[in-house]
Amino acid sequence: MTKLHLVFGGRVKDTRGFDFEDLSSIDVVGIFPDYDSAVEAWRGNAQRTVDDAEMKYVVVHLHRLLEPEEMMGGE
Repeated sequence: MTKLHLVFGGRVKDTRGFDFEDLSSIDVVGIFPDYDSAVEAWRGNAQRTVDDAEMKYVVVHLHRLLEPEEMMGGE
C-alpha cells in the first residue's frame, strides 16, 4: 500500500504550535508516496525559510487519516 504524506507550511502565531495565521496563504508543497520523499520536500522548504522564525513546514501522514483503525490498534 502506498503511504501518502502531505507537506505544507505557513506562518504560525506561536512557533511552539501549529496554529497557522492565515489559512488562505498556506503553502501546499505536495502529496508524496513515501515518508522519505516527503521529508526531502519538507527539508528543502524549511531550509529555504530558515531565516523566518514564524514559518513552519510539516509532514502529515495522510495514510493514517485514511485508515483510522490502524491508529486505534485495529479491530
